[in-house]
Amino acid sequence: MSEETKPTEAPAEAKAEKPAATAAKPKKEKPPAVEDKPFAEFITQHFLPALTQTLQKFAVNDLDLKFEKQPVPIKGLTDVDCWQVIGHMKGGQRQFRIGFIKEDISGQKFFCWADKGSNPSQMESFMIDERKITLDLMVLYTIQRLNGQKWLTVN
Repeated sequence: MSEETKPTEAPAEAKAEKPAATAAKPKKEKPPAVEDKPFAEFITQHFLPALTQTLQKFAVNDLDLKFEKQPVPIKGLTDVDCWQVIGHMKGGQRQFRIGFIKEDISGQKFFCWADKGSNPSQMESFMIDERKITLDLMVLYTIQRLNGQKWLTVN
């Protein structure tokens, strides 16, 4: 007569200890992303310094960057105020603006520029295809846009 062997089960106490041991380890909390900071804080403390630093790599040393709430600089739209990053280069002869329709980096944005000290006459959408907006992407798109105007490098 053979004796049937049953698999031995671990006591309930031992089973309960394993999840408790893994639960006891505190997870390292990630610091909040800079993009999650309040809008004005993100722009002034992160975007403007990052953009300035990147433009200095392109030998743009006379950059004047501001962040202000102003009317849209296009004729016929001046009754609309929005937050704008305003950059002046080449002794004020070149100007670009990144406008935020809402106080949100993920919201609608526009880009406009002017050369030879004139006022902007054209406005383009800016970063419309991006689902997740990051600091690096905002800097990259700004550099691409300025380079598209041949303001940073010459062909």
